[in-house]
Amino acid sequence: MNSIDYTLYVCTDRCLMSSPTIEESVEKAIKGGAGVIQLREKDASGRSFLQIAESVHAITRRYGIPLIINDRVDIALAVGAEGVHLGQDDIPARAARRIIGPDMILGVSASSLEEARQAERDGADYLGVGAMNPTMTKSDADTVTVDELKAIRAAVSIPIVIIGGINLGTIGHYKGLGVDGIAVVSAVVAADDPERAARELKAAWLA
Repeated sequence: MNSIDYTLYVCTDRCLMSSPTIEESVEKAIKGGAGVIQLREKDASGRSFLQIAESVHAITRRYGIPLIINDRVDIALAVGAEGVHLGQDDIPARAARRIIGPDMILGVSASSLEEARQAERDGADYLGVGAMNPTMTKSDADTVTVDELKAIRAAVSIPIVIIGGINLGTIGHYKGLGVDGIAVVSAVVAADDPERAARELKAAWLA
């Protein structure tokens, strides 16, 4: 799993995207430098989610980019996705690892030191830590301070991507903290030019 480029991790959102189709949104993000795509379909039926996942996976495979399915282990397995991402209210990471086996990527959301430690113990390959700032995509998310982020980074050895209101205006607060990448939703998919937005965010993070 060490070969994955977590620098720019883009999560989809069909309600926010500026592109006419989810496929176009994903392809623009990848062309702009996204190294990981997470497919989030909170309101889709299982059948609809599966169809979207198959279509999106065809694109990510073409570019050699891992597709992570949010929440749904069954969908991830059904389409042969490279990974699954679980929140604290989803099935426990330990149970998910038993289902998906040792080779599929397992990501876990964490907003506290204990959640982060538990996720690593349970077999997570990376953490999504946040929300770092208030965000329109998840209004009920617990916020994480920079000090808490530092404590999590010191406590776990697996990669960390930060999420929650990450954009060109906030990105500078989190550089130099040992974080492996930034996870964004609206900063890329809602932009007028998602490809350019992705490229600018990645450049700003790496600068």
